Amino acid sequence: MQEGTMAKPRVPKEELKKILGEIRRGEVPSELRAFLDIPLKLTVELGRTKMEIGELLALKEGSIIELSTHAGDPVEILVNDKLVALGEVVVVDDRYGVRITSILVKGEKIAKLV
Repeated sequence: MQEGTMAKPRVPKEELKKILGEIRRGEVPSELRAFLDIPLKLTVELGRTKMEIGELLALKEGSIIELSTHAGDPVEILVNDKLVALGEVVVVDDRYGVRITSILVKGEKIAKLV
């Protein structure tokens, strides 16, 4: 993605803190409480591509790798390499974040991903 090709949605830091606070205060089903402290690998996948070894070896600083996704397409959110949600890239202060737009896996099924 080249600079200036896509407007970046912004999420105010206060809104992010409010959302996280609501999640922390939420009721958790008793059968999931035992899982709350288990660390998980969360990955946000911006896109994929295939290239030949020669193309890979030719990469250098400043090279641009074109991905399969387009600007504005949803990004995939994976937990332990399993697709659980879709989202959109946002900027919070000077950092990237992801706003969840669609949850594909219910809470009970997420527990099985551990």
